[in-house]
Amino acid sequence: MRPVIGGALLLLGVSSLPVLAGNGEVITKPPGRATTCTPCHGRNGEGQPARGIPRLAGLNAEYLERQLDGFNNGARKNRVMLMIASDLSNDERKALANYYAGMTTPKPETAPADQAVIAAGAKIAATGDPSNDLPGCGQCHGAAGLDAGANFPRLAGQSALYIEKALRSWKAGDRKVDPMGVMANVANKLTDDQIKSVAAYYESLPVAAPAPTPESRP
Repeated sequence: MRPVIGGALLLLGVSSLPVLAGNGEVITKPPGRATTCTPCHGRNGEGQPARGIPRLAGLNAEYLERQLDGFNNGARKNRVMLMIASDLSNDERKALANYYAGMTTPKPETAPADQAVIAAGAKIAATGDPSNDLPGCGQCHGAAGLDAGANFPRLAGQSALYIEKALRSWKAGDRKVDPMGVMANVANKLTDDQIKSVAAYYESLPVAAPAPTPESRP
């Protein structure tokens, strides 16, 4: 039996562990283990655009699970997320990923970016920058940023500040969970202005229906 870690679980007793492992909603709420999900990522996974905390609602379940695994094994560097992910079992990380993937949550209102900035980002998303051998974002992330499975997440409706921070993390080498180093290569070709434009464009897009969880696939 895996030892109980964290004060919250001490209140639950050993008999509650199987319930936690299979129920992502239970894990996010007191006295569940990952009670810090909600204060940062929102009650319904909407994130906090002003703080650059990402939206989780509707992201691909396999992608979310891979990110939690990355925080746990050091492939992604974030002190807070390391503490949270390392305190979760494999089954609990999977349950959380499925829980957030199934959410349909409206996009929080944000101040609109300058239309010229959004237009510049739309162009990069569609065609990239041929002069710098930079591919369009949509080639991997799908039309209108609606994702392309576990490797390339949905960007539509994600906060601009978070996308900016993520691209700079790729540049700094603090994220290493992409296949074949694709994102590190792309991020290092983007200028600061291009990063801001792409981020503004994807934030401006509407949020689509949630990505399917493994359990809901035919």
